[in-house]
Amino acid sequence: MFTIFGFGADLRREMSTKSNGNPAAWGSAAVVGGGTLVSDIGILQRARMELAYFSGYFRLKQRQTGGAGVILRFERVRPRRAERFQPNQWREITPQFLDRAIRALKRWKFDLISMDEVCRRAVTLPKPNRFASLTFDGGCKDVIASAYPVLSKHGVPFTIYLPTAFPDGLGEAWWLALEDMIARESRISLLIDRQERRFSTGSMSDKNRTYEFLVSWMRTLPPQNLTFAINDLCKRYSVDLAALSRGLSMDWDDLARLAADPLVTIGSATVNYSMLSNLRAVDAQREIAMGKAVAQTAFHRDVRHFAYPFGDRESWRREHLVMVQETDFASAVSAIPGVVETRGYTNLHALPRVAWDGRQRSLRMMRVLLSGVMFAPTRPTRDVRL
Repeated sequence: MFTIFGFGADLRREMSTKSNGNPAAWGSAAVVGGGTLVSDIGILQRARMELAYFSGYFRLKQRQTGGAGVILRFERVRPRRAERFQPNQWREITPQFLDRAIRALKRWKFDLISMDEVCRRAVTLPKPNRFASLTFDGGCKDVIASAYPVLSKHGVPFTIYLPTAFPDGLGEAWWLALEDMIARESRISLLIDRQERRFSTGSMSDKNRTYEFLVSWMRTLPPQNLTFAINDLCKRYSVDLAALSRGLSMDWDDLARLAADPLVTIGSATVNYSMLSNLRAVDAQREIAMGKAVAQTAFHRDVRHFAYPFGDRESWRREHLVMVQETDFASAVSAIPGVVETRGYTNLHALPRVAWDGRQRSLRMMRVLLSGVMFAPTRPTRDVRL
């Protein structure tokens, strides 16, 4: 019994130190915003989560750790692909898995609710059932093609966080361009800090290492430098960045169709989906305000909910939370893992989410994650800790 009741804190510490604090990444790699960080403890994590499930430990602790509920973070929903090199596979789930997950959430007695209702429950007394709210980042086209039929069938409310440059055909899905060129090439070279750097991409391990390194580097760049770097690479290796970016995103007609459904909430994720921490304060404020203004003009309604682009701890700071508040958003979601507490203990402008690694298909593991037992305890305060 001591092992069962004692491993939770140990595992939380282990996951925090080795997996960047993201329990969704208990597979072979840990999710870090726009890329992946290789982890060597996937088997151990899975074993301990299996133990939490079969021992009933997660049920025992859920009353303490589960809060009011959880916000689930997804990005792409499409059938599995056959390509060997898929560094962004963690960002994808299949329509079949989405269907299974919704059925399971209903079976587990979660209330499936909108973001408006999340905001209400986060400041009120606990309800008999915990909630789950489904959110999708990026406005990807496969949301309407593959996810919407499943969500409509189940009558589930959900939120799309939209970067408004993408339906206009102006956004740059640089991570997809990087994936495309590394998949095709056996060698990559580019300028980094005014020096030509060369990377071997012949083997699968080389491709993964190069992708991880370049994504991590590009995430540190201010927007103009990032645009220069990715466009230089695309010219060198004949990648059509504009076509890739347009193919990723829904257009305004797709979004208008979704916006007409009362179960769909359209939120904002700035204009260009830039990491706010890489922007000057005035530029960050403009991205936040303009993203909301464009979406409100397009849909003729108030846009009340916001998502920090990428959303991890490195991508935004306290000053950006203040900007979001001043732009009159009712809520803002991050990609920092955790549960939503009741009675105002969770800051509505720094809401945590549970990101699901699409390479994992175990509903048992999802059940343990949603119990909150794998997350560090939250403090009863309205202040965000960044």
